[in-house]
Amino acid sequence: MAEIETMRRSARKPKGDGHLRRAEILEAAERIFVANGYEGATIRKIADEVGVSSTALYMHFPDKGGILLEISERTIRQLLERNAEIAAKPVDAAQRVELMLASYMRWGLEHPNAYMLVFCSMTPVSEVLGDSLAEISARCYDIFSGVVGELARDRRLKAGDAASVAQALWASTHGVVALLITRPDFEWAPKEELMRVTLSGLMQGLIQPH
Repeated sequence: MAEIETMRRSARKPKGDGHLRRAEILEAAERIFVANGYEGATIRKIADEVGVSSTALYMHFPDKGGILLEISERTIRQLLERNAEIAAKPVDAAQRVELMLASYMRWGLEHPNAYMLVFCSMTPVSEVLGDSLAEISARCYDIFSGVVGELARDRRLKAGDAASVAQALWASTHGVVALLITRPDFEWAPKEELMRVTLSGLMQGLIQPH
């Protein structure tokens, strides 16, 4: 046992730049969260992946919840940037809506733990993530619903109004992502095909072509 502990200590990295080490921890933690789930991840596993002691890791984060919160902030900002970029494209509003929905589903599948924390928690987002991240999440939705509002103003919605259609579109794509994450043992169709069919049905069912 003494030899194993000596080898573990020798494999650990020397102290380095705090910012770089923090980034290493976040990258390693996200890999472990995806591979093992939040419950299966431990501070020890994350520390070993980075090559530091658990004590050194605690100098950067109070617990694994703090690590997941920071990962969530980073990833949801990516979603906000994607939505803003798509919303600004000089293309038809229906195409922008479809692009945002596709981007949302792919983002969720790329970051399943962050997705579950932000969009599947039974606790209000502001309580889980804090006011700052709740605001970012709200801004993501506001950008999306704003483009749906363009379609409503052009009288291109086949049913409902801007609010109900935006909510129906979001809820439908959310359901696909949440089920793919939480029911991995189900015999799903290929993910890209499932997303394509979902989007096709939603767009044709709710939105008039240009």
